[in-house]
Amino acid sequence: MTTFDTNYAHNMATQLAGYDVQGSYSRLDRNKKDFQAQQKALTTLSSALSTFQSKLSSLKGVGSGGTASMVQNKATLSSPDYATATVGGTAKAGSYQFHVAQLASKDQLVLGLQAGDLTGSGTLELGQNGAVGFAVDMAGITTLEALAAKINDAADNSGVQASVVRSVSGGVTTDRLVLSSENTGADQAITKVRIGGVDAASTRVSTAKNAVVYLGSPVFNAGVIDDAQSIKLENSSNTFAGIADGLDLTFSKTHKEGDAPLSVDVAQDTSATKAKVQEFVDAYNTLMSTIKTLTAAGGEDAERGPLAADGMTRGIKSLVDNLVRQNVGGESLVSLGITAKRDGGLELNGERFDKMLASRPEVLDTVFKGNGSDKGLLDSLLDTQKGLAVYTSSVNGVLKSRKDSLADSLKRVDQQYERVDTQHQNLYQRYLKQYTAMVQIMSSLEYTSSMYFDLPSAEKKK
Repeated sequence: MTTFDTNYAHNMATQLAGYDVQGSYSRLDRNKKDFQAQQKALTTLSSALSTFQSKLSSLKGVGSGGTASMVQNKATLSSPDYATATVGGTAKAGSYQFHVAQLASKDQLVLGLQAGDLTGSGTLELGQNGAVGFAVDMAGITTLEALAAKINDAADNSGVQASVVRSVSGGVTTDRLVLSSENTGADQAITKVRIGGVDAASTRVSTAKNAVVYLGSPVFNAGVIDDAQSIKLENSSNTFAGIADGLDLTFSKTHKEGDAPLSVDVAQDTSATKAKVQEFVDAYNTLMSTIKTLTAAGGEDAERGPLAADGMTRGIKSLVDNLVRQNVGGESLVSLGITAKRDGGLELNGERFDKMLASRPEVLDTVFKGNGSDKGLLDSLLDTQKGLAVYTSSVNGVLKSRKDSLADSLKRVDQQYERVDTQHQNLYQRYLKQYTAMVQIMSSLEYTSSMYFDLPSAEKKK
């Protein structure tokens, strides 16, 4: 006698329903895997483009204002103790000598005010360089620390900093309120300190002064520099920005009569300039290497890239290549000694670059930053209308549209999965119902048959 397992209908329904939707699930699995691979590839491409653009922006911003030369310069100081130098791309080769007569300083006063003097109310008026200044209401203030904090926090504070210094002598602690100008320079002098309309007692421990520097070796008369016969340079800060074209000097030590002046030699820095250009070459090669991997055609021994047949990625490569190979005023990367390699990358010929830099350094800026009428390589690549931004813009870039489209495709795949799940469940229920009915019929027939064949022999003969 045949016995039908109670799970027979369930197992058959599951197998048949699964077989019916197997093709749909396989197709959706392939689509989802493909979309996810493209999504991951576009993220990699976006990151590579962002890194490349950041490097372009960095190179464009070499020097102040992003317009300075790609040519790097350096300053050599005869005695670094006297100053530090910052050299921009506009600096001209030359040699300078400076005599530092005076460093800029802040104004600083110590008030004769003690904590016990704060028991009453009053108004503290502070001003600099003869200006009206600002006022601090001392009502409710009982400590010098609280008064210092109120001075520093005053909304109209014109540039005065307050602090409390403490000394201990013979077991007695004395606090003093110190007022300092926030900046250096003669015009920062604290000229008004009044409490309740009366000048407050104070001691000036530091006088606000400008930095005074002489070009070359000044002329001394009786130990004093003769301004009439010397070139005097004066500044409120110790940093003289643009003391010469593209040259900033921050002085830190003064000279005495008879001291040798500070010599500053400005010259072209070939190594640093070459390093800047190499940064571009490396950034380009890194981007192209990423694109090459993503668009690889594949083969027996190589994996096919997720963007192998992607027209957008080929468009990015074409855009970059066309702009990189453009001529600006008759000059190009080839003029700088930068040529293409067999693998599609770029390489810098150091010897040719050095010769160009020595004989025609202006070509470097022509190629990278333009010649006034034509955009250079950096501006062309960073152009918001025709450059890489066409693809990378977070607002309307092609990459954003492509990512959004892939995200929508993945959502549709998930929706299709749900429909196939529903279809699978409906098929399962239908097959389950059919096989359950079949099992019941077969069980009934089996039962009837068993009743007939199991009768005694005498009864069967009747």
